[in-house]
Amino acid sequence: METDLKAIELKGLWRKYKDEGDSRSRERLVLAYSPLVKYVAGRMSSGLPAHVEEADLISYGLIGLISAIERFDLEREIRFETFAVTRIKGSIIDELRSLDWVPRSVRAKAREIERANAKLENQLHRAPTDIEMAEELESTVEEFQESLVRISNSSVVALDELWTVSDSSGDQVSLLDTIQDPTAVDPSQEMDLTDMKDRLADAIARLPEREKLVVALYYYENLTLREIGEVLGVTESRVSQLHTKAVLRLKSRLQGDTLSESA
Repeated sequence: METDLKAIELKGLWRKYKDEGDSRSRERLVLAYSPLVKYVAGRMSSGLPAHVEEADLISYGLIGLISAIERFDLEREIRFETFAVTRIKGSIIDELRSLDWVPRSVRAKAREIERANAKLENQLHRAPTDIEMAEELESTVEEFQESLVRISNSSVVALDELWTVSDSSGDQVSLLDTIQDPTAVDPSQEMDLTDMKDRLADAIARLPEREKLVVALYYYENLTLREIGEVLGVTESRVSQLHTKAVLRLKSRLQGDTLSESA
């Protein structure tokens, strides 16, 4: 991340804040890393309803940034930016949940599609097509795709939630972004997280090619939905549908794996 502060000056601010609890140093750290909040809020706002203001997301994200600065351990072998992005996202997600801006009908339709997808995958041993999904849902293909567009507004953070767990302090920690502290490893937890990542990777590998590409470009290459549309030669709305289908497929597969293990 680019910052007006030289790296050595930034390091000095960290030490002064952590060693002396200097509030002025904390304020300067918040200012130095604030572009992270704008970056995360900008990415998340692209898939949210128009009435959700990016400025509001930034204010929610700042809470996460401050928390990250307060909790960050300088001795851990992890970049602060990596540590902070997870908490900024978590803070925004928590606030959106508290506002409950997703209509119940949309949540219900998402669960219905997840169940239908899981049922058809078990029967067909592959990802079902839009036509097959529409038939299972007793709707037209157009109605199914319209449902995906509505659900896409609520699923922009859903894939992050699939690989996010709570750490010992209660914070939400991304399995992809956070490196475990080698001095505080819980072997059983480490095995659980490794298993979760393996199952998620397997579920992503079994996605249809275009959905797999959307997931890779959005979550790993950090492209926007519009930019992905330019790569694939389709509209942003179509990319949103592909993203939503991918997320719902992954959720149904991981939930199906969990149910199978508990049976």
